[in-house]
Amino acid sequence: MRVLLVGGGGREHALALGLAGDPSVEAVIAAPGNPGIAALAEVRAVNPTDPSAVAGLAVEVGADLVVIGPEAPLVAGVADAVRAKGIPVFGPSAEAARLEGSKTFAKEIMTAAGVPTARAHTCTDAASTAEALDDFGPPYVVKDDGLAAGKGVVVTEDRAAALRHAQDCGRVVIEEYLAGPEVSLFVVTDGEAALPLLPAQDFKRVGDGDTGPNTGGMGAYAPLPWAPAGLVDEVMADVVHPTLAEMRRRGTPFAGLLYVGLALTAAGPRVIEFNARFGDPETQVVLAMLETPLAGLLHAAATGTLAAHPPLRWRDGAAVTVVVAADGYPAAPRTGDVITGADRPGVIHAGTARRAADGALLSAGGRVLCGTATGPDLAAARDAAYALVRGVELAGSHHRTDIAAAAVEGRITIPN
Repeated sequence: MRVLLVGGGGREHALALGLAGDPSVEAVIAAPGNPGIAALAEVRAVNPTDPSAVAGLAVEVGADLVVIGPEAPLVAGVADAVRAKGIPVFGPSAEAARLEGSKTFAKEIMTAAGVPTARAHTCTDAASTAEALDDFGPPYVVKDDGLAAGKGVVVTEDRAAALRHAQDCGRVVIEEYLAGPEVSLFVVTDGEAALPLLPAQDFKRVGDGDTGPNTGGMGAYAPLPWAPAGLVDEVMADVVHPTLAEMRRRGTPFAGLLYVGLALTAAGPRVIEFNARFGDPETQVVLAMLETPLAGLLHAAATGTLAAHPPLRWRDGAAVTVVVAADGYPAAPRTGDVITGADRPGVIHAGTARRAADGALLSAGGRVLCGTATGPDLAAARDAAYALVRGVELAGSHHRTDIAAAAVEGRITIPN
């Protein structure tokens, strides 16, 4: 199988590792890729949000499967253009990707499907925003209605800050705050059948102790030793299958990766958000634990044959990833700094580039690298991930020091 992988971040490097490790894969072609991906795949230049360009490249390279990593190409209709060429593609249509592209649309689907979630109001002006904030009270949850690369959400006790964020976004969804630990659940689906992957937890705030602004994610771990037994079955029954049924009912079936972001509240699991693709950095840890060949799984979802796929197999132990971020991230990340120590197994490239003059590895984004490691248990995986991070040298870089610490120390509790 020849696989075209669209994207160039940490998620795509993790996907490339999984795809390249599948015995059925003859070649991985990544577009545009990154220096880490280039070590195990052919890299081609393409504008990933140009549907005709990506579809043309898929034909040119003779792809048997196209895997779309980021959300922007999905919302732009890249999957539709590839399908129109008769090539199997892992990723939803533009219509189905509205589950991520519009939080208002996602709430409409959840309401129609009876999915447990937070109460919410969509607001487009200062008056309705103020009214919604006062309806729910603090902590205030204000979400940009469109794509914002994981940084469009503000959760704050400061009403003025909530109003400012709403004004900056224009159209927002304001929700009641959901108290409880958060869980990320990835579900591979062909629109009918659905296979859940391991639940994971990520860390959105930039600073230790969940302080500072939201980011695209500063680390993650899997599995979750504190998660209730039966959690995945409950979410599949109450959230995933009703959502897929509602999408089919509307004539826009969702096929690809449905990301369910959850809060485990005193009233039970509640959906925070849907995404239409693998989450980053949770992909790094979930795929590190997956023993089932990845390309075969994604191909089954892309061809409507997921119901016949064998049960998923998982490795024993745990996985942890820690993000190394550039100076100034997330507000104004500095780029162009030389990186050393990034050539070891387990270091996943998220925002890197090669200097044309001498091939030196440079920072080229806010989240630059991820130290990803597995171990016989969560504590061992955490130690190994931080050992990788300590070996990376990047001027001004920073990382959280508490990824998975609360889980290792048994400090995570679910509200009664």
